[in-house]
Amino acid sequence: MTTPYLLLPNLAVEVEPPSDGTLSRTIYQDERLKVVLFGFAQGQELSEHTASTPAIMHFLQGEARVTLGTDEHDIRSGAWIHMAAQLPHSIRTKTPVVMLLLLLKQPVT
Repeated sequence: MTTPYLLLPNLAVEVEPPSDGTLSRTIYQDERLKVVLFGFAQGQELSEHTASTPAIMHFLQGEARVTLGTDEHDIRSGAWIHMAAQLPHSIRTKTPVVMLLLLLKQPVT
């Protein structure tokens, strides 16, 4: 029997930041939502890009510099960011980082 839920008791241990580079793991996906857990090594950069859907970034571990449009923010564990679709953004890690990304898929009309 398949359970109607997914329980991950501690997201921060589901992915370990690599010693170099970036690691991503999709932990859930359906027609409305895609959830990706990222592990970034210290000093890694995700260059400026946009997402075609609204998105949420939740920083579970570490410190980073996040650019949202033209605004720059120093982010720490516990930070939560909602971004509109097409918002240019980038991330540069100061320490190893674990981040949860939720891509909120638009309903088809």
